[in-house]
Amino acid sequence: MDVLSDVMAFMRCGRPVSVRVSFRAPWGVAFRSAPGSAGFQVVLRGSCWLLPPDGEPVPLSVGDLVFLPHGDRYGLADDPARPLAESDCAPHSELFASAGHGGGGAETVILSCGYRLDLDRTHPILSALPGVIHLPATLGTHPELRAAVELLAAEIDNPRPGTDTVVSALLDMLQLYVLRAYFETQDEPCTVSGWAAALADPVVGRALDAIHRDPARRWTVESLGATAGMSRAGFARRFTGLVGQPPLAYLTWWRLMSAARLLRESDASVAQVAERVGYASEFAFGNAFKREFGVAPGRYRRQSAAA
Repeated sequence: MDVLSDVMAFMRCGRPVSVRVSFRAPWGVAFRSAPGSAGFQVVLRGSCWLLPPDGEPVPLSVGDLVFLPHGDRYGLADDPARPLAESDCAPHSELFASAGHGGGGAETVILSCGYRLDLDRTHPILSALPGVIHLPATLGTHPELRAAVELLAAEIDNPRPGTDTVVSALLDMLQLYVLRAYFETQDEPCTVSGWAAALADPVVGRALDAIHRDPARRWTVESLGATAGMSRAGFARRFTGLVGQPPLAYLTWWRLMSAARLLRESDASVAQVAERVGYASEFAFGNAFKREFGVAPGRYRRQSAAA
């Protein structure tokens, strides 16, 4: 898998959920902080204001999308001066549901979607993102993202046989399109670790792609540099500067994260998991895994199953 696909499959717990909410003026809702979750709001009809925890209110119109990767507190309202009531929206177990809020005035329809994330295995890509990302529906920009939003709105407005499968797939697509659009529009690297620049960089991007597509290969700094088209020393400096850690440190971390996922989601033996992620012996794998997770692989699997 490529880097972004790997990262999202790796962090997410369970399937996405969504709520289609019809707000009628006057209305103002405060959404409390929800650590361990990521979500986005899509304006399907009407307009409103995003009230971030820091900074000025942001006007939103049809097609605008707001991504909240860290579950930070925020507000939505028909008027930026409107007092906010605490949201009473409870988590939904179904793929999508409907709700209403507000008075009897002009209508704004918003699709609110969310994912649960495992904070113990958060990839630095997610950590590097700001608390609120606003992607306006500018004509001609990010056509794939806009097409996914339109398809999602049509499916939610008119559910038909197979809608659950279609909506779930579209939400996955939307999440990836949001990240792709954000990284492609950054003029400066992300402030934490430079992942926007790392993914866009032709040298480091090729190395990351190689690691994620074949983590079990016996990579060296020299072979990764050759794959990326650079000398060993120059590649190591460039990778470390953008990713925030040396190439082999990132490779080791990703191997262990991948191993943890295999232990949770597959029936492969510990020895088979070790081989799949690039360890020559089960003993060496067990020691490395325990250093990262604090428990041996077998115990980790049992604890995950019990949880």
